[in-house]
Amino acid sequence: MAQLWPKSTTMFTAKPPPPLATFLFIIILCILGFYTLHYAHSPPPQQTPLSNPQNALRFRQDFLSTASNSTVADYLRALTMHPHLAGTKPSNETASYVLNHFTGLGLEARSVPYRALLSYPAHSSLAAHFSNGTSADLPLAEWRDRENRDGVVRPYHAYSPSGSVAQAKAVFANLGRDEDYRALGRAGVNVSGCVVLARKGPLPRFAVVEKAAAHGALAVLLYAEEEGEGGRFRNGFERGTVMRGMGDPLSPGWAGVVDGGESLDPDDVDVSRRFPKIPSMPLSTEAAETLLGSLGGALAPAQWRDSLPPWLGRVGPGPTMVDFNYQGENKVATIQDVFAVIRGREEPDRYVLLGNHRDAWTYGAVDPNSGTAALLDIARRFAHMMRLGWTPRRTIVLCSWDAEEFGMIGSTEWVEQNLVNLGSKAVTYLNVDCAVQGPGFFAGATPQLDNLLLEVMRKVKDPDLEDGTLYQKWTAGNSLNTISRLGRVDSDFTAFVHHAGVPSIDIYYGRDFPVYHTAFDSYDWMRSYGDPFFQRHVAVAGVWGLLALHLADESIIPFNYLSYAEQLKVHTEVLSNSLDATLSVSPLISSIQEFASAAKKAEIEAQKLREQESSTSESVTLKKRALNDRLMLAERGFLDADGLVDGRHWFKHLIYGPPSDPESKLDFFPGVADAIYRSAGMSSRERQALIQHEIWRVARAIQRAASALRGDLT
Repeated sequence: MAQLWPKSTTMFTAKPPPPLATFLFIIILCILGFYTLHYAHSPPPQQTPLSNPQNALRFRQDFLSTASNSTVADYLRALTMHPHLAGTKPSNETASYVLNHFTGLGLEARSVPYRALLSYPAHSSLAAHFSNGTSADLPLAEWRDRENRDGVVRPYHAYSPSGSVAQAKAVFANLGRDEDYRALGRAGVNVSGCVVLARKGPLPRFAVVEKAAAHGALAVLLYAEEEGEGGRFRNGFERGTVMRGMGDPLSPGWAGVVDGGESLDPDDVDVSRRFPKIPSMPLSTEAAETLLGSLGGALAPAQWRDSLPPWLGRVGPGPTMVDFNYQGENKVATIQDVFAVIRGREEPDRYVLLGNHRDAWTYGAVDPNSGTAALLDIARRFAHMMRLGWTPRRTIVLCSWDAEEFGMIGSTEWVEQNLVNLGSKAVTYLNVDCAVQGPGFFAGATPQLDNLLLEVMRKVKDPDLEDGTLYQKWTAGNSLNTISRLGRVDSDFTAFVHHAGVPSIDIYYGRDFPVYHTAFDSYDWMRSYGDPFFQRHVAVAGVWGLLALHLADESIIPFNYLSYAEQLKVHTEVLSNSLDATLSVSPLISSIQEFASAAKKAEIEAQKLREQESSTSESVTLKKRALNDRLMLAERGFLDADGLVDGRHWFKHLIYGPPSDPESKLDFFPGVADAIYRSAGMSSRERQALIQHEIWRVARAIQRAASALRGDLT
């Protein structure tokens, strides 16, 4: 074996010991050499743990202080230069813009494609023939000089069947509700064989069309009353979808992956059930009033008159006749979801998700790109914080969805593809759709997030107050400002709450803006009316981002299930007051008591662990992890494997979900609401059994959630 160092042949003679100063100098050199060699091969010191409250507070202050109105405005201007309807080339370019923004910040980013059946117009026309012998072609676009200005899609209802109707009488059905048709019936009006004209109200578009078809109508014209901004957008057309249900109709319940995935035939009977049987088109307020003012026939029912213009005296049918023609095309297209991922330091397998959809019917300045601009600004601020040394405790995912306007398709396909991982690892989903529509802050949430939402609102300046926070404005006596619940189906939280059981929040500024889904939803409208100085954009981004920071960085997930228990009690009281004496809510009362007890114990446990915040004990760390898992998974207990009945099995959540009857007064316990609706016409015994069974199903779901919160076995 070769020697590393050969033996020396030099003879050394003994020397006297060195002086003390020389000896000490040698000792110091040895010590310095040891530390130099040791730390040259050791990892750098770890960052200050974010569990340190002062450190977490500093980063939250950094997040708020780096807000920029002008930067958000620049993002929105870039996003709305062109219309970007899902499945089109401009939409793909917008996806690339978002992806390049994420990667340009140095974030881990990717795009995920899906195949979906989308719907586009080919041709449409509408002519009115009046009783005086004159005729008029009614406009079917915002601009009459060109059919398709700058790539704006002509007004249509996605997934409407093609159809033509010649010389049919026009008739007004108010909001298109069952009670409206009953009122027409009492006035002797029969809509069968007519073209129904209805104004947009509480019913979703598909429900308006379905109810008209059920009463024998041949086609539907639907308009939204425009009253804002002095009526200057009265010739705007509200585009939208009339498909029933969520997600790609060709892959119901599974993801429409691009390569190798199952896809139904577009002519499959299960696909066709999701589309209306008669055609429909949107109409502008201006064009609708031309038709309404020409109607004769029966007088408008008395109960309508307070909400109708005074000149609208009669509802038809006729004598005005209508020629209606719509030709559309359903075709498979590729859509793109875009993601940026900030990996967690201590719990990388726990996900806090922020989402907004990107596609728009036209330019989409309000819907949805006010939210997209806020998301891009949050990404910018998070990237800045990372350069300062911040890394979240849990993983943050920024999600940019596609094809939401067609029925929440992009988010639904992704949730379906990632259902198992979301079920076991998703902490929460934070949704913003239209970040800014006008004045007033609004929020919806699953109830365990109420306290956190209010806490964050205390930290964000209200842009419409001289010196005050969102919370101060919220609590200033406006009874309308309550946290709503997420039982509705109108944005991308739908798949997360109703299908996957992920605790969620939805926030936005303003409501009912006059250019909704029209070609006037532009950057100019936002600068002129919606948010001229982009202060509301900054406020929404502030709440959105701070919510994410709390949920991603706090050692104990800031959920409070005592709020949930109180909300369940309120729901049960409302339900009890709407039922007759033969039905009992006792199962609900008992299960809620059990749930409240589990929530109280979890809150006490969380408080004790927060008091040990500085502890590095492995035992404390494991206890925190176990409690967080229970807090995270409790919402999943409200899911039922069988879902809602009558072909709505995709909706699994038994506390919050859409009732099958769009006119239902209950916006909670959807299975019970369905049973009440379905039991009409049944015998008393059958009705009682059906509704009572659904009450028991909800009670069992609450018990499952209580068991998950306790974390023990029976």
